[in-house]
Amino acid sequence: MSTVAASVELVEHARAANHPLPDAVGRALASSRIIEAAPDPYVAGHWVLKAGSKVGAVSVTVPDAEPVTVRIIPKVPMARLFFLLGYSLDPRGWRDGQVDVAEHREVLPALAHAFERQVDRSIRAGLLQGYRTTEDTALVVRGRMREAEQLRRRFGATLPVEITYDEFTTDIPENQMLRAAIDRLLHLPGIPRAVRARLLHQRTRLADVTPLTRGQRLPDWRPSRRNARYQHALHLARTILDGASVEHRPGGLRIDGFLFDMNKVFEDFVCVALREALRSYGGRGVLQAKGVHLDEDARVRMRPDFVWYNDGHPGRPLAVVDAKYKAEKGSGYPDSDLYQMLAYCTALGLSVGHLVYAKGNVPHAGHRVREAGIVLHQHALDLDQLPDGLLADVNALAGGMAVGCT
Repeated sequence: MSTVAASVELVEHARAANHPLPDAVGRALASSRIIEAAPDPYVAGHWVLKAGSKVGAVSVTVPDAEPVTVRIIPKVPMARLFFLLGYSLDPRGWRDGQVDVAEHREVLPALAHAFERQVDRSIRAGLLQGYRTTEDTALVVRGRMREAEQLRRRFGATLPVEITYDEFTTDIPENQMLRAAIDRLLHLPGIPRAVRARLLHQRTRLADVTPLTRGQRLPDWRPSRRNARYQHALHLARTILDGASVEHRPGGLRIDGFLFDMNKVFEDFVCVALREALRSYGGRGVLQAKGVHLDEDARVRMRPDFVWYNDGHPGRPLAVVDAKYKAEKGSGYPDSDLYQMLAYCTALGLSVGHLVYAKGNVPHAGHRVREAGIVLHQHALDLDQLPDGLLADVNALAGGMAVGCT
């Protein structure tokens, strides 16, 4: 009889593999759609597991069974993944080699390490301070009296006083975001002991900052000169807190962890990098363009990944791009991608469309659609190169798009 695995390691988009698992854990993984999971028809207590585009780690806990941790390793080098992520979050503030994550094979330890280092750089010179508006009840007037509240609550009594005042404090949105992201990481499985110790140290430095409660809206902060030293850490904090974590607790089942969807990581990088590369050509790049419909009655909505609009004629599109995180197979790219791009071009009134893939056997392929006069281009970006080379390829793609639009 096989020993049940306490830890399972998979590789993104690798071939399916057989692993011994409690049936409850296997069913939980199958229903969560984190990976593909199906019971082995030939071996009892074994499950056939296959990772898709999600990378990271999750811990699955069911009643009367040991927790099982599933780790999904990305195909791209860790440094490349964090370049794609970092550039998408902050293209102008990104610098190569900001944090060395090459020592880590897994996403979550690398993310925790990178974030802790950024937090340390941000607050090394002291915590950022700012003014926070506070409403209070006091025996002395401080700041301004809230007259309406005084009348409503005190019925004309002079004491206590309902007041509002601006307090200069470290308990501001920027520090609250950092504290919340640290708290989240400390609750996730698979954080190395040394990184966890450093995160605890950073949380101690933020001890006077109000922690966020479950379900509370994230603090709102805006980039400025005042918080410039915080911004890269804040972008990473947003990634940690904003919809990228996995946490399900139906009944006695608990799934907890953190995952990146490589489809979105690649899509965000391509769109942000193209927007930056096209700035020198004028126009306006829009990610996840809204207001695009296939039909004249505007009932069939479409959401292209990237649309480049003409500044001189607002609303007039110049180019459309869709990013696909998939490698070309022997038979080529899926025909469905071409049909989708054809629909985008038709709806936008464009004669050219661009599909950008993560990898391919040839760097470019073009297809002229019969009876339509529309040309569909398929481009391949090789992620297995240094950032400067990857950005140079995006710049070349942008230049070709700009020439085709003039």
